[in-house]
Amino acid sequence: MQIITNILLALALFAVAGSTALADGGGGGRDSRLAPFQKLIDEQNYQQAIDELGKVLAKSPEDADLLNLVAFSHRKLEHFDTALEYYLKALRIEPKHRGANEYLGELYLRLGKLDKAEERLAVLDDACFFGCEEFDELKEAIEAYRRQHPS
Repeated sequence: MQIITNILLALALFAVAGSTALADGGGGGRDSRLAPFQKLIDEQNYQQAIDELGKVLAKSPEDADLLNLVAFSHRKLEHFDTALEYYLKALRIEPKHRGANEYLGELYLRLGKLDKAEERLAVLDDACFFGCEEFDELKEAIEAYRRQHPS
């Protein structure tokens, strides 16, 4: 019985450590290096965020967190094609990136592509073993979309 208890405790600790790592890299908001860009986004200075992120991306073009923030800013400016390009690049680098999957799902809803948004939700369901905010928010957005667009 003690062995089973130890195994369960180890699994619980692993899950907590894994979810913390995902939150830091997957959401974009908890990583201190992203704070200046997140501040610009929170203040709705999307173009300035894009400009500043572009400087950093020139040195780190494979950073999924930065790509996600650029995509988010473009989406808020309704540059949907550009946002899509950046989200897809972020997901090629980090397929289970929680922020990019959530926001890409929201973009797909804006474009009327419910099936594509549901695909992102399925990825988040897999990536968020014990649930996560990104899954909950995209699920809520999909439900709202369905209420507004009954089939």
